[in-house]
Amino acid sequence: MTLIYLSSDNPRWMPKTEADLQAAIDGGLFEESHHLDLKKAPNSKSDNKELARDLSSFAVDGGTLIIGVQENKESRTFELAPQPLNGLPEKIEQVARTVPDPPLTVITEEISAAAEDGTGYLIVHIPASPVAPHMVDNRYFGRGDKTKYQMGDAEVVALHARRRNTEADTLALLRKEMDEDPLCDIGAQSHLFLVAQPTAGRRDMCLSITGAQDWNVRLHTLMRRVQSNQSLQAALEGKGFSPDLSDAHQGHRRARGVALSSSNLKPDRTHVADGSWGEEDVIEVQLFEDGGLRLFMTRLSEGLRSRGSENQGEQVLLDAGAVILTRHLLELIRLVSDDVGYHGNWAIAVGANRLRGRRRYTDQSLFASNHRYSADSYEESTGATLAELRDAPGTVARRLLGPLLRSLDSEELFAKALTDAG
Repeated sequence: MTLIYLSSDNPRWMPKTEADLQAAIDGGLFEESHHLDLKKAPNSKSDNKELARDLSSFAVDGGTLIIGVQENKESRTFELAPQPLNGLPEKIEQVARTVPDPPLTVITEEISAAAEDGTGYLIVHIPASPVAPHMVDNRYFGRGDKTKYQMGDAEVVALHARRRNTEADTLALLRKEMDEDPLCDIGAQSHLFLVAQPTAGRRDMCLSITGAQDWNVRLHTLMRRVQSNQSLQAALEGKGFSPDLSDAHQGHRRARGVALSSSNLKPDRTHVADGSWGEEDVIEVQLFEDGGLRLFMTRLSEGLRSRGSENQGEQVLLDAGAVILTRHLLELIRLVSDDVGYHGNWAIAVGANRLRGRRRYTDQSLFASNHRYSADSYEESTGATLAELRDAPGTVARRLLGPLLRSLDSEELFAKALTDAG
């Protein structure tokens, strides 16, 4: 159950029953505010548009709608008005995903009425959106002290500027990782870099994991949970990749955090060259005390092995590795959030290097594509809410990888991994 912000005096309210809602009414706790609105269920097309405007207005700073509690205009008090719950959560989520531009992801929680007649109340949480503001009918909406309003141009521009600043900060973290590539002068393969940073976390947000005596076991457990997630496996259509998270089995204490890496990376992040086959294939996952996550993988390309081919030894891009490991990292972010109780947003970026002139090679094709990548590196960033990481990770992955895959003419090959069912 997600906490509801009512006021600075009561910022952590968590209703579980109809009696909790009635007690809040009796205690005078309900007041429509910047973070809270109370409504009846939408019953018409115009109601759906009004709902979309409400959701969009809350998405700037985050907020909650409680459906089933309404205001008595004459007495200026609130009263319970339980609504039919059958299909209501799905309807709210559909409005959120289809009417605002860009779409919204919300979290809904049901509270059944004591009468047990199929009616009740729906708590709709709207996390602060990393891509706000959202538009409905070509207009942007924000939230004032008590009601929504149409935003002016200056406020919209300021919000977009704030988002660009966040994206710039995230890309700076990504570039730092790329600059510190431990195999920058080794081999010819393309490398993949993934960076995730909580936007509102404490500096010691993940200390309960990184500072624990059994941190190694706990991090291993989280990564095993990623790989055993059935819905994630279905989205990836059972595709695997090597190296994957299971190859990151060697634990290291690192500056301000911990890491699991393949055995060919030393504790000081220098490469172990032992002359064995695949020695260049490295994977590493780092978790920092402040919640930052990093994934580094060096086999984003490999040399063609076709005998007698004039292209033998040519480095071709393994785009499937980028898709699989991006989806895996998004799931790991979600699990870490749940483990430490962080419900805020994340800034996420993906990067790759040594790309210029290289073609993609996928499991769906016996041959490399004719589309050669025209830049030497790729960088993309986005923000994501916890709701998106839970309900729309494919959409987040598309924001991160779409430009790269479209340039390689392979986006449609990964449609299932880059969309979300339901």
